Order: sequence, then C-alpha cells, then structure tokens
Amino acid sequence: QVQLVESGGGMVQAGGSLRLSCTASGLTFSSYAMGWFRQAPGKEREFVATINAGGSLVYADSVKGRFTISRDNAKNTVYLQMNSLKPEDTAVYYCAARRLFMAIRERDYNFWGQGTQVTVSS
Repeated sequence: QVQLVESGGGMVQAGGSLRLSCTASGLTFSSYAMGWFRQAPGKEREFVATINAGGSLVYADSVKGRFTISRDNAKNTVYLQMNSLKPEDTAVYYCAARRLFMAIRERDYNFWGQGTQVTVSS
C-alpha cells in the first residue's frame, strides 16, 4: 500500500530554518504530484506548496520567497526547505500525493502522511 513518511520537523527560533522530507513508497513516485499542507492549532489544514512530476511549482502567498519545494525522484522523496521561519509557521506539516497534476485543494489529494510538527518560537 501507499505510504508517505514525513521527517525533519522540530523546534526552531524565529528566523531559523528547517528542511522537511517526505519519502513515498507503494507508488510510481515520478508519476505523482506532491504537495505540502499544514495545520495550526485550532485552524483548518491549508495549502503550502506543490510540485508536479515535471518540476513545476506553486506556493501559497504566505510562504513565497521563504519556502522551497523540491523532489528527488531517484529517492522517492519530496522536500520542503523552510527559511526565515516565523511563529505563525508553527503547525503540523503534512505531505500528500496525487496522480500527475498539481492541486492546491486538500480534497484533490489521494494519499497523506502522518504529519510532522514544526514549532517556531519568538
């Protein structure tokens, strides 16, 4: 079965950096668009970034210029490099997969990881 496993979360001070990883198994990774979403306490899950099989990228306005999504098809892994972190970036970060095409709506993704906590202190 399909599994997505996130790692790399943790606690960091404002202005710091973290790199999240999500390794997929049970699917043909190169045929899937991958997305990152996040959910802060008391809020709905929101879109962060997505990358399709061809490497096209879309970012939420709130992270543009600070976060970078990338993928390594040889390692079945998608990354989220997060720089200039702010306390409002504190959330559980989830990766998700869907066939072929990028999407920014949560409901368009078929497979989800378990999430990794990112905490940014001021």
